[in-house]
Amino acid sequence: VMNDIITTMFNKKFMEELFKPQELYSKKALRTVYDRLAHASIMRLNQASMDKLYDLMTMAFKYQVLLCPRPKDILLVTFNHLDAIKDFIHDSPGILNQVDETFRQLIETYSCLSAGEFQLIRQTLLIFFQDMHIRVSIFLKDKVQNSNGRFVLPISGPVPWGTEVPGLIRTFNRNGDEVKRTEFITDGNYVTPQREGSFDLYGDRVLKLGTNMYSVSRPVETHMSASSKNLASHAKDNIAPNPLAKEELNFLARLLGGLEIKKPGGSETGFRLNLFTTDEEEEHAALTRPEELSYKVINIEATQ
Repeated sequence: VMNDIITTMFNKKFMEELFKPQELYSKKALRTVYDRLAHASIMRLNQASMDKLYDLMTMAFKYQVLLCPRPKDILLVTFNHLDAIKDFIHDSPGILNQVDETFRQLIETYSCLSAGEFQLIRQTLLIFFQDMHIRVSIFLKDKVQNSNGRFVLPISGPVPWGTEVPGLIRTFNRNGDEVKRTEFITDGNYVTPQREGSFDLYGDRVLKLGTNMYSVSRPVETHMSASSKNLASHAKDNIAPNPLAKEELNFLARLLGGLEIKKPGGSETGFRLNLFTTDEEEEHAALTRPEELSYKVINIEATQ
């Protein structure tokens, strides 16, 4: 299953489309691509489990982007993702080569960007996720998410690489000479980072954002927050037609053309993945989820 999903995810045509300069996907387009990737193997999820998986994925990524010490560290988060993927398929050299090729493309495309360009990327991603406040139990237990679904920004720990620990104000004259120093007390316990994370194909990323959240075994649940339900109730008001809808669907058709979904057949009967404790809990979640938050999957035949 992992091999099938990763092979599909790093399909050459799919990656070529992703690396083309373009506007950020809409939420519906992202969800459509995500559904196709999740079902690229013989594994199947029903609507409730798929919604839960998508909620968990989006909130985990929002958390990682939000807590990046500096904008460029988004790249380190991505490298942590790819390092973990490579561990899954270390015995499959063909698939590993696909992932390494994407790795090289990322380095070539993004390592030369300025801090300002990374900040623009970070802000664009956060704007995309700003109205999503789904509570995730693993974050609630670790006290990194409040009960309203908003994340807690730490005021202690390592400062971003290349910056100094706060507590000192320097005053300069018009000639650029330092004329005064003023110290102040901070509420946080800041430390200087030991070293910068590696932006190479192999190396120590230092940053832990993007690594396995489940390194400690514990049950995980996602819950819809009240604010999300309120947002969903207002979603019906925003039904203005999107003039780019046709172009977006055409783009999705090209994008998804290379994403082949494996259908259970022959000796493979397939299996279903349930992200809830019991089938009854999954069925209840499917019935109680607001209709506005349920996504319709559009299957596009793009092989002709």
